[in-house]
Amino acid sequence: MNPEIQTHIDDLLSNDRERQSQGFMALMAATEQPVDWSYSLWDHMVADLTHKDNRQRAHAAQLLANLAKSDPEGRMLNDFDALLHVTRDDRFVTARHALQAIWKVGLAGDAQKRQLIDGLEQRFAECGTEKNSTLIRYDILQGLRHLYDAAPDDSIRETALALIETETDARYRKKYATVWRAK
Repeated sequence: MNPEIQTHIDDLLSNDRERQSQGFMALMAATEQPVDWSYSLWDHMVADLTHKDNRQRAHAAQLLANLAKSDPEGRMLNDFDALLHVTRDDRFVTARHALQAIWKVGLAGDAQKRQLIDGLEQRFAECGTEKNSTLIRYDILQGLRHLYDAAPDDSIRETALALIETETDARYRKKYATVWRAK
C-alpha cells in the first residue's frame, strides 16, 4: 500500500480529532475512484458503524459507502444492513451523513444496487413517524437521483417517482418532485 494512504489511515484511526478529520478528508478524496487497498480499512469501518462516538460512526458510514466500488469480494452485500442502520442513528447529523452517502453503494454492482434500492424503499416507508421524516425522505430521493445520474437506469427513476406518490401531503410531494425534474 502507498505510504501516504497508510498515513491517512493512521490519522483516521488516531485519537486526535484534528488528525482524524485530516485522515477522513484525504481518504474520502482517495476513495472517489476504485482503490486496491479497500480491505485494509474495511473491517475497521464496519466495526466503527457501532462506535460510541457518533463522529466515528459518520466517518465509517461515509467511507464504507465510498469503498463499495472497491469491493471485488462483495462484502457490502453482508455489511449493507449495518450501514443502513446508521441512517437511523440517534444523532440525526450522523444519520444524515450516512443517508447522504449510502447511494454510492449502488455503483458497486447490480446486486448492491438492488439491495440499496430495497433498503431505501423500506427506509422511506418506515420513517414517516420520525421527527425529521421530510428531510430523511428528501435525502433518500436525492440519493436515488445521484445514483440515477451516475448510472442511468429507468427502474431507479420509477422507484423514486413511486415513492413520491406515497407522500400524502401535497406540499411535500411537490418538494420531493423537484429532485426529479429534468436537469
